Amino acid sequence: MSGISKIVLNITNALRPVLLKIFPYELLRKMKGKMISNSFSKLEEMEIFSFDSNRYDKGVNLIGNIKAQTGLGQSCRLVASALENTKIPVSVYQYTQLGTQKTGDTSWDGKLSDKLPYNINLIHINPHELGITYLQMDKSVWDYRYNIAYWLWELEEFPEEWTPCFHCLDEIWAPSEFICNAIRKKTNLPVRCMPYHVEAPIYRESRREDFKLPENQFLFLMMYDHSSCMERKNPLGVLNAFKQAFDKENKNVGLVIKINNATKEDEEKIQQILDGYTNVYLIKETLDRDGVNSLTKCVDVVVSLHRAEGFGLVLAEAMLLGTPTIATNWSSNTEFMNEEVGCMVDYKMITIEKDMPPFKAGNRWADPDIVQAAEYMKKLYEDKEFYQELSKKAKIHAEKVLGMERAAGLIRERLGEIYKVQTGKLG
Repeated sequence: MSGISKIVLNITNALRPVLLKIFPYELLRKMKGKMISNSFSKLEEMEIFSFDSNRYDKGVNLIGNIKAQTGLGQSCRLVASALENTKIPVSVYQYTQLGTQKTGDTSWDGKLSDKLPYNINLIHINPHELGITYLQMDKSVWDYRYNIAYWLWELEEFPEEWTPCFHCLDEIWAPSEFICNAIRKKTNLPVRCMPYHVEAPIYRESRREDFKLPENQFLFLMMYDHSSCMERKNPLGVLNAFKQAFDKENKNVGLVIKINNATKEDEEKIQQILDGYTNVYLIKETLDRDGVNSLTKCVDVVVSLHRAEGFGLVLAEAMLLGTPTIATNWSSNTEFMNEEVGCMVDYKMITIEKDMPPFKAGNRWADPDIVQAAEYMKKLYEDKEFYQELSKKAKIHAEKVLGMERAAGLIRERLGEIYKVQTGKLG
């Protein structure tokens, strides 16, 4: 990449808050998409020098947007936490991506470093961003190291246009077998499932009144980020299920929709469906982790009628907090939840009819059964014994399958294998 191009990228990143005030979100998204497309064309031309285990000290450089107040940012923090528990040396490098992500999470600030001292890179940056990352950062970051990508993806098919990323990598990790299987179809590189250790601590608890929510209603919660694609997260499906379950005169229940990076279009679509319902509450401000976890804990049920999930952190965190869940019974979330611990909604597979970047027309995802979801809403509201039993079972199950010992153990084992193969001895 030319020095001038790199300067343009860095200036664009620095001016991001100003650009967001001047230009519409969708225009900036298209501009970024063009930059991403151009970056892929250069990836396969790059020459990256092969891993030399003696060039740098043994350990892991975690590179990612660990400060992002998004699901991807939380994913990076969970990976960092698991790495710390392997007892292998770790350096955490904050990489701020181009885009609209808010970077206000400070939980790892005391452990950040501008150094990359170790011989393994764990690059927690999704493939559509990776081309820009490689071109923006100095080439020495990648040379002579074992480069592992940690990726999230939501569909059965991995996009063909992202395959140039494989040229820059030695291995790929993902938090679910669902994602791994999609990636394995397109590469011969090692692809390993490294599930999260999920945690949901609350250090400063907020209550309903802090979110301006009613104390006397049975509340359902749906959360999504506009940048994660409204159609995929399907909040309108949740709204329609709520309307089918409860008529507008029923003031004993309510629906909370938490939106990050909400657009005017999002709000207009929701308002069109409301049709006189006054017990639907929108929360648009960005919350810190205490806020998100407090909100999840203080409602009665978390609902995700997603069409596809790369993992389902919101659902996992709800289970740990004892908040019952209703969820589409398809994609990555089914690897840590089932009908014993959640209200799993049936679906039919449908074809995506138009491009919704990064999701392309012609791919498939799930269309959840709104009628069944509504029935689950009513059952959780009416059947207190069922509600309590589900809450208890889900918490116990999540603590077992999403614990730190398993997550850190799998990472430690794989890093040991890498060192053994590359150096001829267990590191």
